[in-house]
Amino acid sequence: MKLYYAPGACSQAVHIILHEANIEHSSTNVDLRAKRTEHGDDYWAINPKGGVPALDIGEAEVLTENAAILQYLADQAPDAGLLPPVGEIKRYRVLEWLNYIATELHKGFGPLWNPASAEDAKQATRELLGTKFDYVQGKLGDGPFLMGERFTLPDAYLFVILNWTGMHGIDLGRWPGLTAFVRRVAARPTVQLVLRAEGLVEEPVAG
Repeated sequence: MKLYYAPGACSQAVHIILHEANIEHSSTNVDLRAKRTEHGDDYWAINPKGGVPALDIGEAEVLTENAAILQYLADQAPDAGLLPPVGEIKRYRVLEWLNYIATELHKGFGPLWNPASAEDAKQATRELLGTKFDYVQGKLGDGPFLMGERFTLPDAYLFVILNWTGMHGIDLGRWPGLTAFVRRVAARPTVQLVLRAEGLVEEPVAG
């Protein structure tokens, strides 16, 4: 498999889950402004939607959309426990969280990414996101994760979204439970590996 990603973008959730599931893969950085890969390839030809992630699974099949890719990966590695089996209510709770994060949190940041948005519109967006963070923190409780003791797909996705808050003028410290969640997830070896691979933290100094 080959993952097309941009550092710190929502594709990071897929990057994390590839490692959590121990799935062999390669990864290619995409310049989303130029729509070129790090090797100079036309990204529009790979993903006509133009966004990340995109996952080349072979045989001329390329999957897009975070929620779909995450579910696909979990089903390739059921022993990793990232998504409960078909028929179990917990599976649909995991998918419920994935959809909430995708539609209410991820897309909720849209006006903050748009340079044409007026400041009053951005402030209204921050306030609306704040109410949604209230909800997530209430459901998370003491965690440690959204589904309790087990790390599952939406934890990776939520981690990425919460890391966007600082760059958009949202003080995550207002939600101590979410702040603690980010720290817990960031400490996972797979997440540290991805953060280094995406150039978001420095490699440890040897010796």
